[in-house]
Amino acid sequence: MAIKTSFKAKEITKKLLKALPERSADVLARRYGLGKSVKRETLESVGRSYSITRERVRQIETGALAAVRKSDAYLDNVAVFTEITGVIKDLGSVVSEDVLLNELSNNESMQNHIHFLLVIGDQFTKLRESTNFVHRWYEDKVLAERVHDAIDGIYKKIAKDELLAERDMIDRLLTELGDVDDSYRNDNTALQWLNLSKRLARNQLGDWGRAGSPGINMRGIRDMAWLVLRKHGSPMHYGEVADAISETFGRKAHSATCHNELIKDQRFVLVGRGLYALAEWGYTNGLVKDVLKDILTKNGPLTKADLMEMIKRERYVKTNTIMINLQDAESFGIDGDGKYFVVA
Repeated sequence: MAIKTSFKAKEITKKLLKALPERSADVLARRYGLGKSVKRETLESVGRSYSITRERVRQIETGALAAVRKSDAYLDNVAVFTEITGVIKDLGSVVSEDVLLNELSNNESMQNHIHFLLVIGDQFTKLRESTNFVHRWYEDKVLAERVHDAIDGIYKKIAKDELLAERDMIDRLLTELGDVDDSYRNDNTALQWLNLSKRLARNQLGDWGRAGSPGINMRGIRDMAWLVLRKHGSPMHYGEVADAISETFGRKAHSATCHNELIKDQRFVLVGRGLYALAEWGYTNGLVKDVLKDILTKNGPLTKADLMEMIKRERYVKTNTIMINLQDAESFGIDGDGKYFVVA
């Protein structure tokens, strides 16, 4: 639901434009979508209709905006700009343009009029979209700089493929900000600030990370499967993974296709009949024999009981299958203490 304001934006902009010569008012109305059409026209489009250059249109626009700010109509409506300042402050003092406009109105035409008031107002400042941030407005320059620095700090510290739960991301931002007014130290404001970033983003499961990482910018079945398994926290059958992908991301995933994709990706380990785990959980790739060799190489000779316990952490496999592999005399032997070792 949009924030209720005490003013009517269209009526205010109408009064402000009346303070201008006809052509200047028309240029502003067309540039900011204040007339019958909500489309904001380009400098070229306006210039063609007046047979003047785009640079001349820009000059007229700049002069008209300055004239509006000096007009009696502007002075008569200072309270309107003060009220908008209060809205920006309530939203965190630095807020994305899209969020701000949507909070004030869900009507495109009305948003154009509110945007024009934002452009005219002296009490707040717009920072244009950049490589790192979206269009945003602020009413407190010092706080805005601290927010930008904190977001940049998080980006530099977060690992390339790291994913953070939303709670952890919010806490990390508040830590980076340090000593800010308690009125800003809440989840809603922190999320507003995080959404200013173009380099940090949230995936469909609510995790945060670098916008270009596979956990955020998913490029196919493999990335979706990685997220599904990560959320599940334990091995899953490839058929279950396919079903979870379809349910979570709304993308039809066939079991066979899922199996074929996972088996090619080193992030996944086949730990049993159709069961996949994540390599990052500590599972080792390879056949049962390979896993046995890896365990014995790392830990030295082990009793049957210890070896069984350790390999079953790595594989969902029957005891008989393990024993059959251990009977390979070219790979394994038993010492005088009854412990298995790898044959050199």
